[in-house]
Amino acid sequence: MKIIFAGTPPFSVPALEALADAGHEIALVLTQPDRPSGRGMKPAASAIKLLAQQRKLTLLQPYSLKQPELHAQLAAVGADVMVVVAYGLILPPAVLSIPRLGCLNIHASLLPRWRGAAPIQRAILAGDRETGITIIQMDRGMDTGAILLQRSVAITQEDTAQTLHDRLALLGATCIVEALAHLRDYIFFQVPQNEVVASYAPKLEKNEAEIDWQLSAEYIGGVVRAFNPRPGAYSQVRGISMKIWQAKVIPDALGQPGEIVATGRDGIVVACGEGALIVEILQKSDGKKMLAAEFLSGHSLQPGDRFEPKSGS
Repeated sequence: MKIIFAGTPPFSVPALEALADAGHEIALVLTQPDRPSGRGMKPAASAIKLLAQQRKLTLLQPYSLKQPELHAQLAAVGADVMVVVAYGLILPPAVLSIPRLGCLNIHASLLPRWRGAAPIQRAILAGDRETGITIIQMDRGMDTGAILLQRSVAITQEDTAQTLHDRLALLGATCIVEALAHLRDYIFFQVPQNEVVASYAPKLEKNEAEIDWQLSAEYIGGVVRAFNPRPGAYSQVRGISMKIWQAKVIPDALGQPGEIVATGRDGIVVACGEGALIVEILQKSDGKKMLAAEFLSGHSLQPGDRFEPKSGS
């Protein structure tokens, strides 16, 4: 098939690679303009731009998809389908109707659960036991189109947003190749989404990553995993901001929420509103990530010290 591909971040990369490797003609790649990044805030190319350049694919980086001139340019491609993966720009109705078979989206959840910007993190925060990939026929709504293909994966207690992101990116690549094979052979059934059970995954706010020790250890453990690698779950102890990168839920430990009740080779045991956490990997705001045992050898945290309540609570 002749494809227009629209994507921007690393999540999109396996799908573009898989489509090209499957023999589809990638007639045009759309990605967002270079954005300031890093300490120097210099313009940086997206992951998709770098891959398109590597594979010598035709590339466009429009700031918007609303211009009639761009619509004419897209129509001139004569694409069978547009594949959209975490592109970051809204496709207006005029664009949705350009490809012969419409536009397909790879979404990182089991729609209609977790429509929106942060489905991976929201699934972890909610304690979901599974998530997956959904291929939809795009319409005017946000992730509301009919389902063409869906595959699920388990969410383990060890999964972070990063590990789940990586697994789903690969699954999405497999699913879109399968979906296009079905579409080519006209053996697809479109299933409308059930609006009654739809839920939304709004963009993450940084203050959500601040730990509220009044909550259960199970939930706080989810916060630690959901905000790894960005921006990192954090709290304050002795006036020092600390990011917590890895923690394990354990049975109840006597102590007030946020109180350090034990320290040792296994980590730092912190009481929560229900249950407790063993903090295993942490990082000072001006330091590097460390195993808790390594951190304790150079810092005097001890039982009785207490992580501060969440701001505003």
